[in-house]
Amino acid sequence: MSVFVDLATRLLVQGITGRDGSFHTRQMIAYGTKVVAGVTPGKGGQRFDGVVPVFDTVADAVRETRANTTVIYVPATLAASAIYEAADAGIALIVCITEGIPVLDMTKVLPYLHERGARLIGPNCPGLISPTQSKVGIIPGNICTPGRVGVVSRSGTLTYEIVHQLSTNGFGQSTCIGIGGDPLIGTNFIHCLSAFQADPATDAVVLIGEIGGTDEQRAAEFVQQEMTKPVIGFIAGQTAPPGRRMGHAGAIISGSAGTAAEKIAAFTRAGISVMQRPADVVPLLRERV
Repeated sequence: MSVFVDLATRLLVQGITGRDGSFHTRQMIAYGTKVVAGVTPGKGGQRFDGVVPVFDTVADAVRETRANTTVIYVPATLAASAIYEAADAGIALIVCITEGIPVLDMTKVLPYLHERGARLIGPNCPGLISPTQSKVGIIPGNICTPGRVGVVSRSGTLTYEIVHQLSTNGFGQSTCIGIGGDPLIGTNFIHCLSAFQADPATDAVVLIGEIGGTDEQRAAEFVQQEMTKPVIGFIAGQTAPPGRRMGHAGAIISGSAGTAAEKIAAFTRAGISVMQRPADVVPLLRERV
């Protein structure tokens, strides 16, 4: 099994003919993902690389191809509209790679999706991958191997580093999810931890957090109260000075609750094994699994 995407995923790419959309569509197809449609307004009727049909609207694409998942590669000024369009067309899983979407836009997007029962992963995220089944987004497929460790992360590049450590040491992954580092995102740590806890094909979880906000502390409470599977954690930005944003829009310390030290303490209290550096993930997993 896997979480959120699998062999039944039928993917639509919004912005398929743009620079990023076209590059990553080719990568997803090469990996084996079922890319069934693309959307670029004004280019309906074309075929991407002579294979994938392109439509003017998401509604047309869903009606013709039964797409159930979409990934969005459009500029920040158009991303909210793309998310609305996907939800209105009945897409169940929306993955938004775009960064720089205004927070005000997201305050309107999230309740809109909730009313329609759609799940958003992102924005400003690398997407997700269930190795050998489906890759949706920009996570490199060559570093992932199938297995029984779930990975959820706020950081893109740290996800890749830790997944590489896992794969090269015999720990394959059930699903790797990059939830994004913006202040407002559609799917948080707890949503993913709950899904991994319920997934019989996941034996342990690696959680990669960073400074800023209190999402990691809430995740630690969930682990302590609800999870029976071992969790290995890491907090990025341990040397960041207060008041300075590091990387993601949400990675800024604005009080003691946002510091790496407070998050690490919360992990420790919850029984989460804490990495000091990414390479620690392997020995810590060997101790717990």
